[in-house]
Amino acid sequence: MSTSSPTPEPEVRAVNPIGGTAVVMDKPGAGAAKPVKQPRKGKSAAGNAARAVSSPWASILAIVIAGFWTLPTVGLFVTSFRSQLDINRSGWWTSLTNPGAYNIDNYTEALSSGDASLGQYFINSTVITIPAVLLPLLLASLAAYAFAWMDFPLKNALFVGVFALQIVPLQVALLPLMKFYTDWMHLKSSYWTVWISHTIFALPLAIFLIHNFMKEIPGELIEAARVDGAGHVRIFFRIMLPVMTPALASFGIFQFLWVWNDLLVSLVFLGGTPDVAPLTVRVAELSGSRGNAWHILSAGAFISMIVPVAVFLGLQRYFVRGLLAGGLKG
Repeated sequence: MSTSSPTPEPEVRAVNPIGGTAVVMDKPGAGAAKPVKQPRKGKSAAGNAARAVSSPWASILAIVIAGFWTLPTVGLFVTSFRSQLDINRSGWWTSLTNPGAYNIDNYTEALSSGDASLGQYFINSTVITIPAVLLPLLLASLAAYAFAWMDFPLKNALFVGVFALQIVPLQVALLPLMKFYTDWMHLKSSYWTVWISHTIFALPLAIFLIHNFMKEIPGELIEAARVDGAGHVRIFFRIMLPVMTPALASFGIFQFLWVWNDLLVSLVFLGGTPDVAPLTVRVAELSGSRGNAWHILSAGAFISMIVPVAVFLGLQRYFVRGLLAGGLKG
């Protein structure tokens, strides 16, 4: 009598949803289970890019590029502490071995020379810059909220039109704006001309960035506020403004740097008199009538950089987060 070997029972394979691990059971009901790793899929392009960026060679390359990028600034900074005779005699790198030749005479002359002190120009630049930053932030926030969370006719077409206005540079409209301010509004050498000009040309980019940031806010939050009886004004000031800090800060940095470093617009609309001229006008005058006093110009340039650098360092934690949130989605 022949005996046949028992047919092996089919293995039971269960997939663990956590971690992609397969559990193989030799027999139903057996207590021992042996996990078997499933083969991984191909590496994603995003993962490869992340590993490439975080590699040591990428860090070394970034450091080298940053070094070459900041080298002219270092040279200008060293030059600002050298006398005119030393500058004409040798390059700035030769003075690194002789630090005793450095002095602050260039900074003293830059601060004291001219019809007015440099402090007056600092005040003028502050008076020009702060309203030219706050006005577009306020108007763009209101317009962005309307485009993001309110329904009205031709909303999408108007938003596309506002976005397209970014291609129009302010320099193209200097002459028409000048005629409009003087002939129609009777504004001449007034701060309002600079405030209005910087505001209207900053609004397209500001509305685009803040609108895209607002669209990422969950709609359930807005609906819950409406159920509680909140209107658009209360929703905007109580809910939107607190969470929009990164977007407002990122655009505020851009606008502040643009207005603070502007020379052309302020010179055209305000003139070069010390009572209204910004700091950039005074820095341009430091080079002298023949452009040979650039040792003083280098010192004045670093004096004018104090406020922008302080503003950027104070708001840098919001900068990247707000820029990415407002610029990548729409």
